[in-house]
Amino acid sequence: MLELSLLAVIRVFLMFLALVVICTISIFYCLLRPFHRNNVYHTSRFLGKIPTFLGVEVEVRIPESVKNIGPVVWAANHQNSYDLFTHANAVLPGTVSVGKKSLKWIPFFGQMYWLTGNILIDRKNTNKAMNTIDLTADKIKKDKLSVWMFPEGTRSRGRGLLPLKTGAFRTAIQAGVPIVPICASNQVGTINLNRWDNGKIIIEFLDPIPLNDASRENLRSIVNETHKLMYNKIEMLSIEAAAYHNK
Repeated sequence: MLELSLLAVIRVFLMFLALVVICTISIFYCLLRPFHRNNVYHTSRFLGKIPTFLGVEVEVRIPESVKNIGPVVWAANHQNSYDLFTHANAVLPGTVSVGKKSLKWIPFFGQMYWLTGNILIDRKNTNKAMNTIDLTADKIKKDKLSVWMFPEGTRSRGRGLLPLKTGAFRTAIQAGVPIVPICASNQVGTINLNRWDNGKIIIEFLDPIPLNDASRENLRSIVNETHKLMYNKIEMLSIEAAAYHNK
């Protein structure tokens, strides 16, 4: 038991050290080209290596319909804080995310998050928060960016895929781009710091969903149908990942 606890302590230390080193290097790199469209992508390449310290293999599946697609809104399921490292493996060039403005003040990580060009919003200010969709859609159109969003609005923490909010879909409609669901297999309870081998997390992109004909009347049905597609895919991926771990 002492050995297992020591393993967890070592992993937490390595994870924290790696995060600080990666953020520091990224900050200096981004100072040479602040807010560049590919800063998030290059930093994510390194953040995506951290699951190795956790005994986790991450497999990313990208269909041909998504490769080289151009600006889109990525809609991923949000489980817990490990998403920062596992989802990093799936970040494609020209992608930024939307985060709270307060993140900017977290030492190392916040400065990296800001300088890489992610979109910061003030959720405490109702008026500014209401303009988030306009701001994000404008960034997509003006800078030809793709935006990574978590349409559940919060971490699910083992409760399965939560109901999807409409914000990501309305952003895609306003920007005139499709929405692409991204499904990650269950990692809540799967990643155990006291266990040497934590198996595999599978992340799969679904086919793009065009929203050209979406209206206020049928938007909720589109959101519900997307939830159904994501829920079923996440269940399938979780079963497959669990079978891989039990081999």
